[in-house]
Amino acid sequence: MENLYYYLALLLSVLLIFKHFFHHKRKLPPSPLALPIIGHLHLIKKLLHQSLESLSSRYGPILFLQFGSSSVVVLSSPSVVEECFTKNDITFANRPLSMAGDHLTYNYTAFVWAPYGHLWRNLRRLTVIELLSSNSLQKSSLVREGEIHNLLCHLFKVSNNGTQKLELKYWFSLLAFNIMMRLVAGKRCVRDEVAGMEAGKQILDDLRGKFVSSSPLNICDFFPILRWLDYKGLKKSMIRLHKKRDEFLQGLIDEFRIKTSSSTNTNAIKHREKKTTLIENLLSLQGSEPDFYSDDLIKSIILITFVAGTETSAVTIEWAMSLLLNHPQALEKVKAEIASHVGHGRLLDDSDLPKLHYLRCVINETLRLYPPAPLLLPHYSLEDCTIGGYEIPQDTILMVNAWAMHRDPKAWEDPTKFNPERFEAIEGEREGFKFIPFGVGRRACPGAAMAMRTVSLALGALIQCFDWETVGQENMEMSQGGLTLPKAGSLEAVCIPRQDSIKILSQLEGHRSV
Repeated sequence: MENLYYYLALLLSVLLIFKHFFHHKRKLPPSPLALPIIGHLHLIKKLLHQSLESLSSRYGPILFLQFGSSSVVVLSSPSVVEECFTKNDITFANRPLSMAGDHLTYNYTAFVWAPYGHLWRNLRRLTVIELLSSNSLQKSSLVREGEIHNLLCHLFKVSNNGTQKLELKYWFSLLAFNIMMRLVAGKRCVRDEVAGMEAGKQILDDLRGKFVSSSPLNICDFFPILRWLDYKGLKKSMIRLHKKRDEFLQGLIDEFRIKTSSSTNTNAIKHREKKTTLIENLLSLQGSEPDFYSDDLIKSIILITFVAGTETSAVTIEWAMSLLLNHPQALEKVKAEIASHVGHGRLLDDSDLPKLHYLRCVINETLRLYPPAPLLLPHYSLEDCTIGGYEIPQDTILMVNAWAMHRDPKAWEDPTKFNPERFEAIEGEREGFKFIPFGVGRRACPGAAMAMRTVSLALGALIQCFDWETVGQENMEMSQGGLTLPKAGSLEAVCIPRQDSIKILSQLEGHRSV
């Protein structure tokens, strides 16, 4: 084995020397000193997005790095991001091939990872029409409102039982998974009778283990020989994870098929004609185009809805609640806005959200400080191009550091301060390209509208119905690894039903859906 590493190092050194002396020297972006074989990986001392932020502050907003055998360009400035995703959007419309892509995306048919082209356009159009269009969002509003009402009932019950300290991470994850499961399969992940018990937490932990996103790139993607050696068993772990996911997703499809095949009465037929869930719609399309809408393609679409549409929303709600609890004046301002525009005689709903401007500002400021993906999903150059006057070679991985851009003092005044008022003068969700929590360009997240509705409605309802107090340490630090999602820790808080809302909460408890 030692001889193998020796010859590998010698071969790479010869190739680097040959490339340096005999190849045309490109005008590459600024770059730190690289070491043989590993390139710049030795400079990654802490969390990836924070390490890249430190390097960009020293070398500039366009940074060229070598991670093993892969060339990487890191962007951390609104102007260069704008140039890249207007002038070179198609050039960077692909995703890099990876071990995770090979084993977890149903042969790259998951539209987030599908290669740019006809398949990707069809998958994105299908997902938007079936789940994320304005019409679909309007139809799904009852599901979101119903699950938020169900959460309020659980919290009201817990508070009445005297057990007021809540682990909010669990409840917000439960909300997000229940919403998505009802949209996909028409049922909850965790039934009401077990939602607040250890069994409910075990069910949710199992689901989070299947669908909470891991890093899209790992060390084996930068050193292909490590993939061959199955470094730290990463390949085996991904194969096991895919098997668990596939069994779960196939079970949802088979369960619906069994129900429809055994249902022959008129009511069941009418229900099927309504096609109220994503699975129903996709299996209906499979009936007309079975060659395209295979079970694997259907599972790939459902997979992305769980991976991209659950923990991201849950974590954002948790961060927003944490920030508001640490900034009581902002919390009181949200309460006053809800009282002014909604009142206390009913719960707020989707139709109220456009009037709650400050609530929107709070969520935008939360996404600025703690974007769901501090590094946007990586892109991959299809051909040579130029950005900011620098030459970018074909087959280069592009990373956009949203974390650095959202905290750039050149773009934001007091960038580390929680200040929702900074968004009051901004129309929509972004000002230029300096605020990109859902990505940018043609491969930006299509679920932004659903996420904003879910987070806004949940956060608004929690503030409308309860008074909140922190438990233990007030200011939480971020715990986050690599390209993975932010985790706000395990926020514990005390919720006390507000006197003005007790009547509404009691009515919800009495009419809770089963």
